Formats: sequence, C-alpha cells, structure tokens
Amino acid sequence: MNTMNCMKLISVNFCSRNLIGSVRGLHKGRSFVSSTMSSKHLISTRSFNSCRILSGVSGSDIQASFGNMEFEGNDVAAAMEALANADAVCFDVDSTVIQEEGIDVLAESLGKGEEVAAWTKKAMDGNTKFEDALAARLDIIKPSRASIEKCLEDHPLQLSPGIDGLIESLQDRGVDVYLISGGFRIMIEPLARTLCVGRTNIIANTIFFDESTPTGEYVGFCRDEPTSADMGKPKAVQQIKDQNGYETIVMVGDGATDAQAKPPADAFIGFGGVAVREAVREKACWFIRDFDTMTAVIEKFSKKNK
Repeated sequence: MNTMNCMKLISVNFCSRNLIGSVRGLHKGRSFVSSTMSSKHLISTRSFNSCRILSGVSGSDIQASFGNMEFEGNDVAAAMEALANADAVCFDVDSTVIQEEGIDVLAESLGKGEEVAAWTKKAMDGNTKFEDALAARLDIIKPSRASIEKCLEDHPLQLSPGIDGLIESLQDRGVDVYLISGGFRIMIEPLARTLCVGRTNIIANTIFFDESTPTGEYVGFCRDEPTSADMGKPKAVQQIKDQNGYETIVMVGDGATDAQAKPPADAFIGFGGVAVREAVREKACWFIRDFDTMTAVIEKFSKKNK
C-alpha cells in the first residue's frame, strides 16, 4: 500500500496496526528509527492490569490507583483526568517524540553544531523569543533541501522510548494525535508517516527552497506558520480546538513554548525524558520522565475504551 493510501486511512482513523508496522519497517534505519516498548513499560502495564476499568473516573481516583507511586507536577490529578477524557493529544517533536533537537542534528551535520545548539538552548529555556532564535539558527545553517535529506539519511532521528506505543494506544481509542513543532515540516513528515499521523495533523515550520537549483538552496522560511513565533503553540492548539470542536485537549512537551500552550490546552504534561528544564517542570500540571504512566492511564481509563 502506498503512502497516499496510508494517509487516507489515517485521516479517517482506520489506520491498521499492521500498516503502521509496515511503514515503520520501511523507515527503520533511514529517516527515523522506531523504539521498541521498554521492559519497564511492560512491567508497569502488567502490574496495572488488576485495576478495574472505570468510566468517568476522577483524576484523584486515577492517581490513587497507582498506589504509592510518586508524581511531579502542580496538578497531577487534573492532568490525568484531562488525559483520560482527551479528544486529542498534541505532542512537541524535538526532545519529546524524538530524543534530540532536529535542528541541532542538522546543524551538526553541516558543521555548525555548537553555534546553533546555543541558540536552541536559549529558545527552549525561554530566555529569548522563539522567532529570533529560529531566524538566527536558519541564517547560520542555510540548509538546502539536499542537505536536509542527506542529514536524515546519515543521522536517523531516534524516537523516544515508548512514544510509539503511547501514540498507538491513543489512536486505537480514536483519540486524535497532533504534532506541533517549532521544527521543520520537511524533517517531521517522515516521522509522522512512521507513527501513522496524517500530514493535516502536523503544525510545523516550512522552509522555502529555490527549486531551480540542483540542490534546492535555502531561501527563507514561512513566517505565517503559528509555530514560527513566540506564543505560537497556544495559537496552534486553539486553531485545532476551533476547527474540530474538541472539548478536551492535552499538550505534551519539553520546552517553554510547550508550557505556553495551556491555556487553551486543558492540561500541560511536561516531558523530561531527554532534558529536564526547570522552568518547564515548575509549570507542568504533570511532569513525566517516560511515557509509561501516560500509556497506562489511556489503556485503563480513557473515556473511549470499549
């Protein structure tokens, strides 16, 4: 089955897990490397199997079902309840869905790693406006289409452990999944195919290339994308809410720009599995360091469980 047919299936939520496995197989070792579900996740899921599946359970009851497990966050119970009732979950990509910052990987491949990484840290820590950091980094590396494609071939981006299982659990229950990123669409679309997320469920930055040149030289980026500027992620989440009529939506990410998404997101789940940013940890309703407990909440308490 070709990619276009896969994407048609994605758009109507009939994407089979067998198809996803085939797509992952096609991409493994190329643009992206899929993680396998960790043994930690398998253990936590099995130990949770004795819990009764409840409909409309409160966040405090969900949290209590994990016994003496300790959690971080300002309102963990509310975040768990929002996740269990989510119509859609939005994920940041860099250092959340994948284990690195895509622009830093690209910069390193072009010999500009340290210079660009310094700007990335400023943006993720909230110490500079995102639009300034984005423009500065692109001006440093000026990536061509050919250089991006070669980077993805030579340096496959690594999915964070457990993210594929979490997204699969959400999709199996009809919870819509979105990728909202300050990164680049050209780098994210292969990842989205791996995870069976449709192109229309990606909000990311578009790089402009001069297609009249053999390598597609860099000529700029689209400044109209919500994620090209500071406060872009709340705009993106609001756009998703308005267009789809969702009642409950959750944002998951590692950076200061992700924390900005609540509101309009009903909960912000901070992710520290790749990098722990104190500003994010302090603002998160629920701060996690892996995706195991999120997956357990969905599998046991999602309002869309059959």
